[in-house]
Amino acid sequence: MRELARRIDAATPPGRDRAVDALRAIAVLGVVLGHWLVTALVTDGGELRGTSPLVHMRQLAPVSWTFQTLAVFFLVGGYAATRSHGRARSRGTAYGQWLGSRLARLFGPVAAVLTLWTVASAAMLAGGTALATLRTLLNLVLSPLWFLLVFAALTAATPFVSRLHPLWPLAVVLHVDVFRFGFEAPVALGWINLAAGWLVPYCLGAAWARGGLRGRDTRWALLGAGAVTTAGLVLWAGYPASMVGVPGQAVSNLAPPTLAAVTFGLAQCGAALLLLGPLRRAMRRPVLWAAVALLNLSAMTVFLWHQTALMAVTAAGLLAGAPLPGLHTAPDGPAWVFARFAWLPVFAAALAVCLAAFRTHEHGTRRGRGSRVVLGSAPARRSRTHV
Repeated sequence: MRELARRIDAATPPGRDRAVDALRAIAVLGVVLGHWLVTALVTDGGELRGTSPLVHMRQLAPVSWTFQTLAVFFLVGGYAATRSHGRARSRGTAYGQWLGSRLARLFGPVAAVLTLWTVASAAMLAGGTALATLRTLLNLVLSPLWFLLVFAALTAATPFVSRLHPLWPLAVVLHVDVFRFGFEAPVALGWINLAAGWLVPYCLGAAWARGGLRGRDTRWALLGAGAVTTAGLVLWAGYPASMVGVPGQAVSNLAPPTLAAVTFGLAQCGAALLLLGPLRRAMRRPVLWAAVALLNLSAMTVFLWHQTALMAVTAAGLLAGAPLPGLHTAPDGPAWVFARFAWLPVFAAALAVCLAAFRTHEHGTRRGRGSRVVLGSAPARRSRTHV
C-alpha cells in the first residue's frame, strides 16, 4: 500500500490542486454515509417499505446538516468545468468535443446501473415480488439520477453561466419561495429552483476558478451569512430543520430546493473554501492523497451503486428468517441508530464488490487506459483527463 501511495503521489502533476479533489471526495462520502444512515427498509406484511429515522427522531435533524453535501459537489463542479472549458478554448477545442468528453465520464456508468436494475426488476416481478416493494427499491436506485441531470445541464451551460453572479439565481430562489409559501402559488413553480438553486454554488465555483473568493473575509462572510440566514429561516419562517427529504413531511428542502437549502449551501461553500489550506497540507501525505485520488477515480461508481449495496445487504439479511436490528426494524429509537452504525462496514464491503464489478464502466471512454491514467508517465495527459 505504501508503494502504491508513493507511485500515485509521484505521478500527480505538480500544479494540481489536491484540495479540490479532497473536497469532491468529502462530498461523495457525505452523500453515501448520509443515505446509509437515514435510509431504512422495513419489512411490513411481506413487503419492504422505505422510511427514515428522521420520521421518528426529529432531534436527529442536525445529522442531515453534516451529510447533505450537494452544494460542495456543485461548487467543485463549477470550478472544474470553468477551468476545463478555459483550457479547451485556449487549445482551440470545439465546444461539442469538450462537452462530450465531460459528459462521457458522467453518464458512462449510468448504463450499467439501468441495465442491471432492468433485468433485476423483471426477475423480481416474475418471482412474485410485490409492486410496492419493487417501487421502493427503484426509487432508491433512480432518485440520485436527478442530480446527474441537473449537473449535466449546468455543465453544458458553463460557457454562458460561468460569469453569472451568484446573487442572480439566489434572487430567483427567493422570489419563487415567496410566491410558493407567501401567495400559495402552484407547487410546480418550485421546480424552477431545481436549476436556480444549484446554480448558486455552481456560479460560486466558477468565480473561484476565475480567481475570486480568495480572501478569508469573503469565505467567512459566506459561512456566517449562510448559517445565520438558514437558522432564521428554520426558526422563524417555518422551513424544515432537516436538509434532506423526510417521508411524510409536507415540505422538503430538497425536492425542490428551498431558500433554506440554498443559504445552507452558501454556508457549506464558505466552510469548504476555508478548509482549502488545511486540506492542501493534509494532501501532502502520500497515503491520504492516494485514498482521495482512488476515490475520485471511482466517484461516479460509488455514487450510483451505494444504494444498491445497501439493498443487497438488506435482501441478504432476509435469509436470516427474522428482522435484523438496524436493517429491517423500524428506525424509532437510539438502539436502531447504534445497530445501523454496526452495519456500515457491511454496506462498505458490498459497495467494494460493486466497485470491483462495475468501475470499468466509469473509465471505458478513456481510450482503454482505465485507472492507469493516474499512474502513467505523461503528466500533461493525466492533467487533462483526471480534472
